[in-house]
Amino acid sequence: MDITPLIPAGRQVIEGYGDGGFTISGSRWNGSVLVLPGRTVAWPVAALAEVTVAALMVVAAEAPPPEILVLGCGPRLGMIPRELRAALRAAGTVIEPMDTGAACRTYNVLLTEDRRVAAALIAV
Repeated sequence: MDITPLIPAGRQVIEGYGDGGFTISGSRWNGSVLVLPGRTVAWPVAALAEVTVAALMVVAAEAPPPEILVLGCGPRLGMIPRELRAALRAAGTVIEPMDTGAACRTYNVLLTEDRRVAAALIAV
């Protein structure tokens, strides 16, 4: 019996991370990335301190906005400013910070559940 989860066609799947980048749907991305259901874009953020509302405008501008934004904070979980959390919540998105490895796995699980999810991933 095949128990491989079905990924909806055209969705971005995170296949690997490390060595300063990611493999997403067969393509290698160096550096940090924003992963949206239908596309991946380079994200000029190298540390959690650089994560701001402005840095996440691509995600906030999605129509409809993702329900959940999984934030990969780098090698370990970090705290995000209350203002950032409030701004995203006002746009209809809940942000969930975690280390980057956990964020990659969580994004993929939520994707297989056909949830409106995006990921902001700081490279490790």
